[in-house]
Amino acid sequence: MIAITDIDKELKARIDKACGRIAPLWPLKSFVAVNPYFGLADQPFWQADVTLKRVAGQGLTMPRAFYRKCLESGRITRADLAAALRESGSTWDVATLEEAAARPSPPPSVPLALVTDILGELDRQEWPGFVLERISQYCAAYFDEGQALWAMPWREQDLYAGWRAFTRLDRNPRTVGLRGMREALDDLPDQPARAIAWALRQLAVPEAAVDDYLHAALLSVGGWAGWARYKRWQAELAGGQDDTLRDLLAVRVCWDALLYKLRFSERLKARWYQAMIADAGVAAKAETQPQIAAKETDALLQTAFEIAYQRELIATLVTAPKVPAPKERPPVHAVFCIDVRSEIFRRAFETVAPKARTGGFAGFFGVLMEYLPLGASAAKGHLPILFNPSYRICEHVAGADPEQTRALIAKRHGRLRAADAWKTFKTSASSCFTFVEAAGLLYAPKMFGDSMGWTRTVSHPDAKGLDDGARGRLGPRLVSDHAQGDCAAGGIPAADRPAAAEFALRNMGMIRDFARLVVLVGHGSTTVNNPQATALDCGACAGQTGEASARIAVALLNDAVTRQGLAEKGIHIPDDTVFVAGLHDTTTDEVTLFDTATLPSSHADDLRQLREWFKAAGQVTRMERSAFLGIGGLPEARVDADIKRRTRDWAEVRPEWALANNAAFIAAPRARTAHCDLGGRAFLHDYTWRNDVDFKTLTLIMSAPMVVGNWINMQYYGSVVDNVRFGSGNKVLHNVVGGSIGVLEGNGGDLRVGLAMQSLHDGHRWMHEPMRLNVFIEAPQAAMDDVIAGNPLVRQLVENAWLHLFQIDDEGRIHRRGLDRQWRAVTAIAAVPA
Repeated sequence: MIAITDIDKELKARIDKACGRIAPLWPLKSFVAVNPYFGLADQPFWQADVTLKRVAGQGLTMPRAFYRKCLESGRITRADLAAALRESGSTWDVATLEEAAARPSPPPSVPLALVTDILGELDRQEWPGFVLERISQYCAAYFDEGQALWAMPWREQDLYAGWRAFTRLDRNPRTVGLRGMREALDDLPDQPARAIAWALRQLAVPEAAVDDYLHAALLSVGGWAGWARYKRWQAELAGGQDDTLRDLLAVRVCWDALLYKLRFSERLKARWYQAMIADAGVAAKAETQPQIAAKETDALLQTAFEIAYQRELIATLVTAPKVPAPKERPPVHAVFCIDVRSEIFRRAFETVAPKARTGGFAGFFGVLMEYLPLGASAAKGHLPILFNPSYRICEHVAGADPEQTRALIAKRHGRLRAADAWKTFKTSASSCFTFVEAAGLLYAPKMFGDSMGWTRTVSHPDAKGLDDGARGRLGPRLVSDHAQGDCAAGGIPAADRPAAAEFALRNMGMIRDFARLVVLVGHGSTTVNNPQATALDCGACAGQTGEASARIAVALLNDAVTRQGLAEKGIHIPDDTVFVAGLHDTTTDEVTLFDTATLPSSHADDLRQLREWFKAAGQVTRMERSAFLGIGGLPEARVDADIKRRTRDWAEVRPEWALANNAAFIAAPRARTAHCDLGGRAFLHDYTWRNDVDFKTLTLIMSAPMVVGNWINMQYYGSVVDNVRFGSGNKVLHNVVGGSIGVLEGNGGDLRVGLAMQSLHDGHRWMHEPMRLNVFIEAPQAAMDDVIAGNPLVRQLVENAWLHLFQIDDEGRIHRRGLDRQWRAVTAIAAVPA
């Protein structure tokens, strides 16, 4: 890290502010959802809309035609428009808003121009694309995690210093007519912060335009900026610091300054000056009345669109009968992840097993752990990305002694090294052409099998280097494993187990009335040839499947030491209660149970019945989901076959719809929603506030699952509203870069963030409706106010309207928290007279 004590403190603060505007981008191996507007959360939602339109040219609303269709179809009613006008404090009436909605969309906002943009217009040359390409190619090589055959020689230097060395040798600027690049590079300061200051002076950026200019510069390389922000996030989580994002900002603004210097002309100077003073507000450029009206129209229509959904959901909640708690002991208690896909399966399970009890909790099941796969050198987080792990859990081989385990690890390492060597040979410059000509036909059976879905295109990452027999014996271990050096201090110590189990059980609301079988059901997906596959897995498990989390939680809760300690804490688990781990495959809606061979024979019939219920529930779920997959109306057998095909088809771009159309987060007793068909749009978290001592569980819910739900919701929102900047374009064109960093669309351009269009649109209509998350919590208003006051991140989301917060009281009435921090009862939206 380079000290910048001699740099103006105000400029340093502005650099930090610009870097803080960027949301982190997680790697493909754990592609968790992130709010792309995370860096703007300190601004009210509609102020952020203004900021984005000014800086990026695209705000937070859909094209006007989208809302007109909703009005024509009745999706938005006149009552919704009236409610939006009241909520926004607008002076318009419904007729005026309808007239405004009928007008064509205004011209797109003009984003803040960088030097590359203006020079591109003047030279009629693609300077923005050229600079982006040079930065992207450099970043791909600099950050590479093993994909490149030859490592970049400057990776030990900081990003900015490496770029200067790289660019001195880069001949591409010369090929496009940029002369004197080497000499110009010599004028650059050695330190990144000084380089930013130098660039701002060279470009004569007005004081009032500096913030927007730095923000726009980072957005022009937004994907790589997100990756650099991720590196800073990880460092900060560990108590450290990372300045890679600042270095990238220096690289980008220096490119502008160098182009300005090397391609200088009076026309460029004049155009650049005009662009800067326009943004700084120096020029007399007050908004015209049509511009103000257009901005208000779009905001009102988006608000009415969200109110329309709220109206339907609130009507469902207040009219549904509250189911009384059953008096008899349930045969099974199945706890699912709160994922919206689980809502459909959970409802189906309750249909086929009406005496069963279900619950909802984040899929890490309260165990704050990282998981080290067999023989791996780095562990994977299996907890919400907002937390640090408390324990390292290691994968072990069931039935293997330490010597056998070490032998299996050595065998796996040998196979992986051989596979890497073979791949290097196939792709090397000296063999790629001769190899294809000599051995290409030998790959015909493999290609045919992959095309028919009989074989996998590549091995699943968790199975690489292992045969099927060994893979089936792997699982997490509650105790340390001295056969693996990094696991000698792993596991959950016996002294910690009761407290860890109490934390999990109390937050799941499971402290009494235990069933004979308690099943913790995580979730994961099955796809092939999908770089963003982990986006379909569990967000609460940091983009991994929930298998390891469910299995270690079950091992903990079945442990004798744990149960003895729990009894001393007042939680008595009956001797005949057995915990079982399961994994819900969200692509096929099949549930796999783990470690059942170790369960007592007294529960054999219970397990047999449980499997039958899961099988029946899966069938019900598949038939419900088939309508969204375009196969509704087909017989069950054909639906099943088509869904199975999707898990093996390397050309399938829509194996499932994942969390598309998520819109609500509900934390309440299941009795409140048991008779509600929420359409797979709600995150369902069980919560009974009367069991919550000191409201610690409420604090956890609002500061972790609710925040994760908001991030998922806003990732989908941004990917729909602005897919160019916050989505990842066409999935068919994705190419992996850097090993597991991310994807490019095609063979160049910026690193892509967010979701592909095929995950959002079926070719005819949007499968996700962009709206802010609607959070409903059954808890006292004062308790929620205390959580908001005590957590800055939660306070920003609520008080800046990045989500809508509702309270459900004990009688089932709904209250909404306003931006003035007051709670008001929600009444039915009255019809507006024609």
